[in-house]
Amino acid sequence: MTMGIIASAADRRLLDDRHGTRAMAWVMAIMLFLTVLAAALGLATLGVAAVLDRQLAGRLTVQVVAPAESVRTREAAAALAALKRLPEVRRAVAVDPAHLAEMLRPWLGTDGADPDLPIPAMMDVDLTQASAATLARVQAVVRAAAPSARVDRQESWLGPVRSVMRMLSGMAGGLVLLMAGATAAVVILAARAGLDTHSDTIAVLHMLGSTDVQVARLFQRRIGLDTLLGGLVGMAAAIGVVLLVGVQLDALGSDLVTGLQLGVRDWVILGCLPIAFAILATLAARLAVLAALRRVL
Repeated sequence: MTMGIIASAADRRLLDDRHGTRAMAWVMAIMLFLTVLAAALGLATLGVAAVLDRQLAGRLTVQVVAPAESVRTREAAAALAALKRLPEVRRAVAVDPAHLAEMLRPWLGTDGADPDLPIPAMMDVDLTQASAATLARVQAVVRAAAPSARVDRQESWLGPVRSVMRMLSGMAGGLVLLMAGATAAVVILAARAGLDTHSDTIAVLHMLGSTDVQVARLFQRRIGLDTLLGGLVGMAAAIGVVLLVGVQLDALGSDLVTGLQLGVRDWVILGCLPIAFAILATLAARLAVLAALRRVL
């Protein structure tokens, strides 16, 4: 009986259980399929939350809400000029009224382009730094130039979206940990069942001088290999589903769902999951077999 990393043909025949091996591999394929899907969801939503953090940090929306169009136009021009003079402002751009009317069309219909309708003049502003002092200074300058202006942080109204994304990422991470725990439990049950099935063979091995560690290596190699092979099958199926969902999201054309994309680092993490679960299964099998053999002897 060899004790190398890769079991020899003789070692594999000692614990020959082809039906059980197939069942174990398929169980691990299902476990890894669900795990990769959960991990992909968590990584994608975490990426969206990070993008929102970068995009919303230091971004403001200025609204000039004077009811009279002439006053609104004058105050908007004054506010825009004052913003462009501030060193704390990286960019200040007025929103095109035609574009704003187009955005309001689903709610207001053709009335959105009515000049008598008091639609606020809006400006997008990017700050050099998102500090409270900078925000206070910008607000003071804008209100001095345009008394009817309101300054809103985009982070305040898109913050709930970011919170939901982070919550989904946390839930996905918890699901991955739960699947890892379930995998360890399945491995322990499979190892104990294997001990009962091959109890006569193990007794002969002990009489021939094999130690508990050597016997445990037989089980851990078999279970680790089954987990790796099943994990690769499950990962391949899950990646197919992830790619299909990605194509469907791209077809929607929404900026938010388009951000649900996996980067190179995310794909590397997903690719490491079958290896990580195989290592987990190997360790769980080793500990379970050694503990069971100690109780028997």
